[in-house]
Amino acid sequence: QVQLVESGGGSVRAGDSLTLACAASTHTFDLYDVAWFRQAPDEGREFVAAFRWASSSTTYADSVKGRFTISRDNAKSTVYLQMNSLKPEDTAVYYCAAGMMTQWPRATFEDNYNSWGQGTQVTVSS
Repeated sequence: QVQLVESGGGSVRAGDSLTLACAASTHTFDLYDVAWFRQAPDEGREFVAAFRWASSSTTYADSVKGRFTISRDNAKSTVYLQMNSLKPEDTAVYYCAAGMMTQWPRATFEDNYNSWGQGTQVTVSS
């Protein structure tokens, strides 16, 4: 497991942009699949986006496709989530997750990852 620390959350207006960052405490970050999940109040945690370690493949939830972009900087052991055109329904606590060389077909499942950050709050007002 690795330690993950998210940053960049905040309160914004609908239509604004925000970038989240997640720093990992490992020098082998390039071997990790990474993902973002989110949890809205009184809701379960849901998949947002993932970035595979080997092929640079990415996958997104339909609800954020075209608005959010996941990227990574292996030299900095950091994964980012660029969020554009934010909507009130994007309000949630956002978590980053990581797992070493996981089963990519399971990228959207929480149990695919064994390291989690503490979460960062994103609030979008209308």
